[in-house]
Amino acid sequence: MSTAIERPLRADAARNRQLIIEAARDLFAEEGIDVTLDDVARRAGVGVGTVYRRFANKEELIDGVFQQNFVDMAAATEASLANPDAWDGLVTFAEFACERMAVNRGLKDVLNGTDEGCTQVADQRSIIEPAVEQIFTRAQDAGMIRSDAVPTDLFGLIYMVGAVSEFAQPVNPTVWRRYLSVVLDGLLAEGRQRDSLPLPPLSADQLQCAKLQLSRPRRR
Repeated sequence: MSTAIERPLRADAARNRQLIIEAARDLFAEEGIDVTLDDVARRAGVGVGTVYRRFANKEELIDGVFQQNFVDMAAATEASLANPDAWDGLVTFAEFACERMAVNRGLKDVLNGTDEGCTQVADQRSIIEPAVEQIFTRAQDAGMIRSDAVPTDLFGLIYMVGAVSEFAQPVNPTVWRRYLSVVLDGLLAEGRQRDSLPLPPLSADQLQCAKLQLSRPRRR
């Protein structure tokens, strides 16, 4: 077994690594995780060989970029479970997750995808998913959620709102809050629906503009 001590990166190597992380963070947020390491190298202003010296593959880079997002998400589940109001705790977590996805297309891709090759993402998911199930079950046990709903419904609803958020982002970046309210009302037990929805809907012009934006190829 090797006993070699890992040495800290030289100043230029550390600087390049930070440039790569920042470039990847921006590109993933803007375009999703389908971008290539060549794309990242161009954005960072370094050669693609430099990227591969710091990260053996894109999965390692995804781990490096999204680690903090998952740490923050784990903290959000803890805060929701500590909320004495079980329903408010669920709503607060759903708002947190949707708000993060609304400004980060790559996070939505990572949450919706598999963990293959992404060790840190897999480790964080193994912490977060059981906590989210506990958030759901606690609200259901409190009589706030309909009895025929299951924890995976909450994951599905959050992903649905993420898709709406991506669609509406160019024309109305906050309208996802309206649709989150709609889908959460669908979880509520009978007689507990709220009286009104937050925010007005997409207008006909906004809907048409969003459709046009969706049909255009992404630019990098």
